[in-house]
Amino acid sequence: MSMTETGREVYISGVAEAPLGEVRDHSELSMIALAAREALAEAGLRLSDVDGLFVNYMGEEGSVQVGEYLGIQPSYADSSDLGGAAFVAFLGHASAALQTGRCKVALVVYASRQRTRASRRLNHWNDKAVSPQFEQPFGLPAPLGQFGLLAARHQYEYGTTSEQLASVAVAARQWARLNPKAWSRDPLTVEDVLASRMICEPLHRLDCCLVTDGGGAIVLTTADRARDAARVPIHVAGTGESHRQWHIPQLPGLSSSPGAAAAETALHRAGVTPADIDVFEPYDASTISVLLALEDVGFCSRGEAGRFVEAGNLGPAGSLPSMTSGGGLSYCHPGALGLLLVVEAVRQLRGEAGPRQVPDARIGLVHGIGGLFSTAATAVLVRD
Repeated sequence: MSMTETGREVYISGVAEAPLGEVRDHSELSMIALAAREALAEAGLRLSDVDGLFVNYMGEEGSVQVGEYLGIQPSYADSSDLGGAAFVAFLGHASAALQTGRCKVALVVYASRQRTRASRRLNHWNDKAVSPQFEQPFGLPAPLGQFGLLAARHQYEYGTTSEQLASVAVAARQWARLNPKAWSRDPLTVEDVLASRMICEPLHRLDCCLVTDGGGAIVLTTADRARDAARVPIHVAGTGESHRQWHIPQLPGLSSSPGAAAAETALHRAGVTPADIDVFEPYDASTISVLLALEDVGFCSRGEAGRFVEAGNLGPAGSLPSMTSGGGLSYCHPGALGLLLVVEAVRQLRGEAGPRQVPDARIGLVHGIGGLFSTAATAVLVRD
């Protein structure tokens, strides 16, 4: 179903970041409250206007706990477990709820203090899942081991080099140096990435995302209410989501990823092609994640992403501005990055990104992934 077929188009009317980096003076719930109030102020709304609540990936703090803390009794709530892709998928879920009258104002929120709590474990396996019999016994560290396997496969199939992977981290850092909120802002070269400690071959430490605290909020509503927003509302033109497997051996091949299915659906619903995209916000959990996203969305043919990034196309002077906040590699990665990708895309399309602003950005694409490269969600956002 196209986002315009119902006649009730949906807009993002407010966005905000929660405190970022290392957060010691707030709980996750108070971080959410700060971000929600700021996002609602942009939308010209109040907490009492919210009747749709979308929360995921917060451990003990689900939609019921968040609703209680914020004083919201929603008529529609969603906590679908799609990992870091959930918050991009929620744009589609909220749009469907708004278009069918299940709610009138949707609030998507997230916060994590994984850095401050030291709660992130490298070798984390879900004992309730089907036994990872081809992974865990051999010492594969989750989740970076899965991305290491994907990178090794991409190198084997297409001749991708470690230098090309490192070029992704360099591009993210170039953007981060323009963002005062970014965690890592020092100059970075390909040589620096290759000299950093090997984590899971062929991925070095600087091929892997940050571990920080952070979060944010997004407000969505229908066109009639979005007209009252204090900032330019951004149209949710098309969304898609997919999941295929949990364990990486069950992925038939790189071209069969859930990201390819999610992106195809979102582009079709929005009526655009990759050539129409002005700014791209991929989920850079690792450098290989970005190469796969470029190919899944269709910016590059299979096997061409390495050469594309090596040519500098993702950076501030490139043909496809990507990771414009600095991404998970240099800006912030609070356990789940998807919500902050949407925040950055909205600010770029409003023209509010300051020194890192992409000139004349009108159409943005956000591409989230989750789990062990298990889930994906894509959204096309448009400034009318």
